[in-house]
Amino acid sequence: MISWIFIFRLLQISNFFSAFSYNISTCYYKISEEFHREGDVVIGAFFPLHTFYSLKKMQHSTIPYYYLDNVIQYNFKNYQYILALQFAIEEINGNPNLLPNISLGFDFYNVRFTGKYILDITFNWLTALGERNYIPNYNCKKRNFTAALTGTSWITSAQIGTLLQLFKFPQINFGPYDLLLSDRGQYSSLYQISPKDTSLSLAIVSLMVHFRWSWIGLILPNDHKGNKILSDFREEMERNGICLAFVKMTSDTWTSYVAKFWENMDETNVTIIYGDIDSLEGIMRNIEQRLLTWNIWIMNIEHHVIDRADYFILDSFHGSLIFKHSYRENFEFTKFIQTVNPNKYPEDVYLPKLWYLFFKCSFSDTNCHVLGNCQTNASLEVFPSHIFDVAMNAESTSIYNGVYAVAHSLHEMRLQQLQMQPYENPHGMVFFPWQLNSFLKDIEVKDKRSLDWRQTIDTEYDILNIWNMPKGLGLKVKIGSFSANAPQGQQLSLSEQMIQWPAIFSEIPQSVCSESCGPGFRKVTLEGKAICCYKCTPCADNEISNETDVDKCVKCPERHYANKEKSNCFQKSVSFLAYEDPLGMAVASIALCLSALTAFVIGIFVKHRDTPIVKANNRALSYILLITLTFCFLCSLNFIGKPTTASCILQQTTFAVAFTMALGTVLAKAITVVLAFKISFPGRMVRWLMISRGPNYIIPISTLIQLIICGIWMATSPPFIDQDAHTEYGHILILCNKGSAVAFHSVLGYLCFMALGSYAMAFLSRNLPDTFNESKFLSFSMLVFFCVWVTFLPVYHSTKGKVMVAMEVFSILASSTALLVFIFGPKCYIILLRPDKNSFNHIRKKTPSRKKKFPKI
Repeated sequence: MISWIFIFRLLQISNFFSAFSYNISTCYYKISEEFHREGDVVIGAFFPLHTFYSLKKMQHSTIPYYYLDNVIQYNFKNYQYILALQFAIEEINGNPNLLPNISLGFDFYNVRFTGKYILDITFNWLTALGERNYIPNYNCKKRNFTAALTGTSWITSAQIGTLLQLFKFPQINFGPYDLLLSDRGQYSSLYQISPKDTSLSLAIVSLMVHFRWSWIGLILPNDHKGNKILSDFREEMERNGICLAFVKMTSDTWTSYVAKFWENMDETNVTIIYGDIDSLEGIMRNIEQRLLTWNIWIMNIEHHVIDRADYFILDSFHGSLIFKHSYRENFEFTKFIQTVNPNKYPEDVYLPKLWYLFFKCSFSDTNCHVLGNCQTNASLEVFPSHIFDVAMNAESTSIYNGVYAVAHSLHEMRLQQLQMQPYENPHGMVFFPWQLNSFLKDIEVKDKRSLDWRQTIDTEYDILNIWNMPKGLGLKVKIGSFSANAPQGQQLSLSEQMIQWPAIFSEIPQSVCSESCGPGFRKVTLEGKAICCYKCTPCADNEISNETDVDKCVKCPERHYANKEKSNCFQKSVSFLAYEDPLGMAVASIALCLSALTAFVIGIFVKHRDTPIVKANNRALSYILLITLTFCFLCSLNFIGKPTTASCILQQTTFAVAFTMALGTVLAKAITVVLAFKISFPGRMVRWLMISRGPNYIIPISTLIQLIICGIWMATSPPFIDQDAHTEYGHILILCNKGSAVAFHSVLGYLCFMALGSYAMAFLSRNLPDTFNESKFLSFSMLVFFCVWVTFLPVYHSTKGKVMVAMEVFSILASSTALLVFIFGPKCYIILLRPDKNSFNHIRKKTPSRKKKFPKI
């Protein structure tokens, strides 16, 4: 069905344009461009319907626009203004309750947009001479003039108003509201029937915000209205984070639109065009001719530009949006248009031209009246809407309301006259036009809009979408509305599914300077660029952004972490070196195995306690050392599991005390060996030390010193439970804080000092007889012990979290294992695998002859 409608429209358009394929009759130029309708009271109407051009000018112009013959350029859409005027006058004349026994008439004058001609036709109307010879303050035909209807350009109204103001002559402007014309000091008798555009910038910017359009072009007239709306747009756009890609100010003459004007026009997909029909005539024609189909034009007027060369299916304005004040549709006006024809209104000079052009009627050679050869069903309603629209537009509605305002004012004046002089001139009406001003100020027209310039406001806008694909369809579909009085967030109402965008877009168009920054990114403004031009940078660690185009990322709370996409914060899970973890399980298993191994070695030494190798290596010290090593292995289990205050304290104290006892035992063994074999002639003190086993006192003394250090540590700054929310991603590590770092390093330093002393003593006895080679293994075990803990310090401080705890446990196990393996490994080897070496005979064979007897160690 839609396809058939398009085909019908195209055929209809081609039929209309075929009207230009034959020679135009000379009657077409002879018919006057002004006409009159008689009445007791006359309204002056000054509307722009066509403009004259010289042949010389046309030779240097581009493709003609509107409907253009050799010298006349027509805009037949504006003919609706005349019909709205006639419709209102016929309604009033037919209403017995409004101006009874008084008829309204009108004088129509075409406006050519030149100051000299505008003043010329205004003088002609005021004097009613019918010629171009004027006599100021003299009315030749003695007609009752009431008011002048002017528009659509504020310039036209201002020029006419300057003249009419001299006589305080009422003037009603039906064009767009203009602040300049509201100056009561300069135009005290001028009334604007159209609403203001105070909410237009808010309405259009609300649409930008809805579709997330932030990079917008703006085309404005280069006058006071353009400067005012530019200020309004900038204020609203800055408030909503929208930037202007460019601002183009149009000139009064279309010839100034050189190529430079169109530069950078493709930077954005959305361009706002603001102004009145007359100021934008040239720019709209250029857009039509250039076929700018990639842009969405947002306008406050309906464009009236139709090229004769209609050979494109595409249209520059297809998919564009129009913001218009809301008006109640007048169905009676549509019915009225259906009845309009040249026979019904013989005084109308434009109807014959329309019928001649589009219905192929013929003029008479004598009086240029329309004759036969016309279609019987010829009517304006069959015209495509881009040529003539039967629906009353905003300007026609204002004309209709303006005529009614004049009629109501006259009616009130007439009633006042009859009350004052009831028997004087009951059928006529004598007044001066300036007397009408006091009534016009207080009159309200049919839609309750006051003519008082102080009360003229706007609140409601209809949003229309242009459907002109294929070109010639010319539909304007209401797709939404805007109400400034609605609650915030409910002002704009849209039916997006009804919108037809330009053919180049397959979905809702985007108009941005930079692509949106998605979740996990933030905007960084580029230096020297608009705020809408930016680059996207990822959020910092533990920061998120879960919306698009954010300026700052939000830091996650302390107990939360950002996901890898940095779009959400999640609760961190508690983590510690648990027995269930592979690392904790491995460490615990190793500690238990080594403890069991130490217990096994203790069992071996107890079982073979009477053998020479056990006796020769001081059984008591060996038992103490093995038991201490068992505690060293088991104390590493304090580091595994969820930390508590008690476990944190026990970790360091048991570790320090157990290792101190182990190192003290090793030191006692080393000193005993040195005293026994390095002193050739021992004195009384040395002999007393050997007999009383004095070196064994090193164990409690060294342990007591370590206990004092640990006591000071626990009293001043003991270890405590701490949390680390930064080391491990997505986890909160619970660990033991050492408290005083000085005390912790003092404990380690004391252990290293004892290990160094044990190593020195063992090193001195390295050349003992082979049978007593324990000193070599003591020195080597101390060397390994010392290396482990010296290496531990830098590695410990370079790791974090569970790895740091595991590193300390590993150092405990490694150093303890070194003592177990290097000191007791060779002895167990001899006891278990080489029992033949564990005998006194073997000892005597291996021992060199000496005069002294080896003492018992």
